[in-house]
Amino acid sequence: MFSQFKNIDTAFRHIKLFSYLFLAGNVLVVCFGLFLFAKVSREQAQRVYILYNGKVLHAFASERKSNLPVELRDHIKTFHQYFFTLSPDDKAIQVTIGKALYLADESAKRAYDNLREQGFYNNLISANISQQIEVDSTKLDLDSEPFGFMCFARQKLVRSSGVTYRRLVTRGQVRLLQQQSDDNPHGFLIQRWEIVENRDEPVNP
Repeated sequence: MFSQFKNIDTAFRHIKLFSYLFLAGNVLVVCFGLFLFAKVSREQAQRVYILYNGKVLHAFASERKSNLPVELRDHIKTFHQYFFTLSPDDKAIQVTIGKALYLADESAKRAYDNLREQGFYNNLISANISQQIEVDSTKLDLDSEPFGFMCFARQKLVRSSGVTYRRLVTRGQVRLLQQQSDDNPHGFLIQRWEIVENRDEPVNP
């Protein structure tokens, strides 16, 4: 009879151990499922859908810090293209300069006012000169905000008598804004901007 009690006690311990193991296994499976669900949710949150030419494309979002140098260079390049790419048309000049001034502070407005007072834009229109710019490189200082930069570019002035190339170097700082907008999609603002060098390139004989 004692043998039967011993067998029952042993069986009960086995059932108890099996129950604990089964419960622990269920907890592990549930935790693993929750981990996978959170991972998939994060991946879906990083996915951005774009409608382009009637087609739905998807891209992946990333932290801004990882793309900061790329965004800064594009903001600086866009500003210089708006400010220095000019046609011999007063309305077109006002439109492009207006777009540039959304990307910079009053230092760019002062530079524009100075050029206008010097008759620069009137000379472009009267001489029927088209001006284009190509940014060669941008040097950034990312150690602290606002971020310092130097922009190296080449201007091309097309007139009826020929083509002139000019070397352009500018510098300034870029600070982050709290919000982005259609006129300033990167959410940066150029400040303390100045033209360091703007001279004709030597003509090769």
